[in-house]
Amino acid sequence: MFHLPRMAAAAVVASTLMVSAASAQTVLRSSDTHPDGYPTVEAVKRFGELLSDKTDGRYSVEVFHSAQLGQEADTIEQTQFGVIDLNRISIGAFGTQVPAATVTQLPYIFRSTEHFHNVLDGPIGDEILAAFEAVDVIALAYYDGGARSFYNSQKPINTLADMEGMKFRVMGSDVFVDMVAALGGNATPMPYGEVYSGIQTGVIDGAENNYPSFDTAGHAEVAQYYSLNEHLMVPEVLVVSKIVWDGMTPEDQAAMREAAKESVTYQRELWAAKEVESKAAVEALGVTINEVDKAPFIEAMKPVYEKYVTDPMLQDLVARIQATEG
Repeated sequence: MFHLPRMAAAAVVASTLMVSAASAQTVLRSSDTHPDGYPTVEAVKRFGELLSDKTDGRYSVEVFHSAQLGQEADTIEQTQFGVIDLNRISIGAFGTQVPAATVTQLPYIFRSTEHFHNVLDGPIGDEILAAFEAVDVIALAYYDGGARSFYNSQKPINTLADMEGMKFRVMGSDVFVDMVAALGGNATPMPYGEVYSGIQTGVIDGAENNYPSFDTAGHAEVAQYYSLNEHLMVPEVLVVSKIVWDGMTPEDQAAMREAAKESVTYQRELWAAKEVESKAAVEALGVTINEVDKAPFIEAMKPVYEKYVTDPMLQDLVARIQATEG
């Protein structure tokens, strides 16, 4: 991956902080691809309020929602360079850059929402957050991204045979590409913002995501079939540029971590409510929602695990996740 020289990036951040210092407050810019009002957007706003309180107003956060600062792949690099200070992003958008985090992208690695929370709220979750420092960001906390399922404009997906030959958009992650292939479909990595037109014009048949994204992005208008195979529960993660982080005092770093962790409860409450609201909204649009026997889908994932879980460290991590209650 291309990296802006760290000294140059640090100079950009330093100049920004100097300007902000004139008003005795540093305003941190945070990116999110989701629209205003979405649970992750509102959670980062709450995080900013908490951070301001904990630092006596030395720091505040301005959230740029609706991909105002770019699509996820672009904003990751900008955050690494220190051009963007904070970023709420799906772990899946990091692809395989962070091996430990890749494990959280494995299909059916989480058995339920309770299992998902138990893993991420414990030492395993902290271990994975710490691994992000190797790619020039500091991961602060996880937000819920719900269970992701397939939706399309053609037909209900009840069996693996229904997946055969269908074209689905996925995030730019090799794991997701191989997952769709293992299910018999054809994966097309593309930016989130292009999915609506992709389905509308027939470039792709559908995509995979949670109820709130399916609803708020308008995809339910062009994809009338939502099939509950629930193949992924990919965490969202709130990260701060390491360049920005290294310019903070230890006290302010601790305040930032605390604020991020405290915003998680709020995000989960909003998420649970939004899932119910979004399901009702897509049903009102006439979307057909069908249950799926997950067993054959889970069985089909063996080659994906064999490909991506070869390192003994990752094998141990998978075993510890699977052994966690929930």
